[in-house]
Amino acid sequence: MTRWSPPIQTRIWSLSIVLLLLTGTVACGPQEILLFDGQRAYEHVQAQVALGARLPGSPAHAAAREYIRQELADLGWDVVLQETTWNEFAVKNIIATRQPFHQEPRLLLGAHYDSRLFADQDIGQARFEPVPGANDGASGVAVLLELARVLPKEISLWLVFFDAEDNGGIEGREWIMGSLAFVAEFPIRPEAVVIVDMVGDRDLNLYYEANSSLILRQEIWEQAASLGYTQFIPQVKYSLLDDHIPFLKANIESVLLIDFDYPYWHTTADTVDKVSPQSLEAVGRTLQTWIIQNFQP
Repeated sequence: MTRWSPPIQTRIWSLSIVLLLLTGTVACGPQEILLFDGQRAYEHVQAQVALGARLPGSPAHAAAREYIRQELADLGWDVVLQETTWNEFAVKNIIATRQPFHQEPRLLLGAHYDSRLFADQDIGQARFEPVPGANDGASGVAVLLELARVLPKEISLWLVFFDAEDNGGIEGREWIMGSLAFVAEFPIRPEAVVIVDMVGDRDLNLYYEANSSLILRQEIWEQAASLGYTQFIPQVKYSLLDDHIPFLKANIESVLLIDFDYPYWHTTADTVDKVSPQSLEAVGRTLQTWIIQNFQP
């Protein structure tokens, strides 16, 4: 993977990011760079959870799609719905871009918007209740929606909100069906794919994920360290099946950001009070800075 960035441009953008973090905005040519706001992202988490559990095929699932579509449309993104099936299960992925859809993106950011049908990591009767999905689902969507507001328009980027990621092992469903269907039907080859999942934990600890591309995880974790975020821990702890895997199998550089130590994973306690605006902000500002420095034309 190569990303061209001349030294003088790199110095200008590095100074811009410092000013950005100090003041909230920075003028750069005709455009003003906005700062990722953790509180705004947290409000996106609250809004999704207020719809109810986003179980595939449910009214809340449809309402979440409309919420995402409307938020993106209000920000000037073009949004399309990929409606397909995977092993006879319906899949509805949301794809957003600000460039023509025939133009291949340099970067793809992804998160899943569905939540799990049953809280099978709970105990007793709660195992048969749906997961609210505040962190597991809503946090990743929230980060992408806030990045949609603050990233410069000229960056070649697709935002993809994957369906049917989180219900593997239930009634014949596979895991990560949304990303499997996406990679099967869209023969794009971005330079990099970044997946965010479960990134809002109040006690956020983001370790390297073992399957992720070495260069991407090193770049992003070093970016976090340069900004003073200690939540990014440059050590491998887990090897996980998530939406980055279909891209890796297609030989596309991909990385997963996830805190798999989250104690409320797949339980009814995965609620908004477990999510922190500060955690969302650490992830969002790290990605914002890394994207601007590496993908700004």
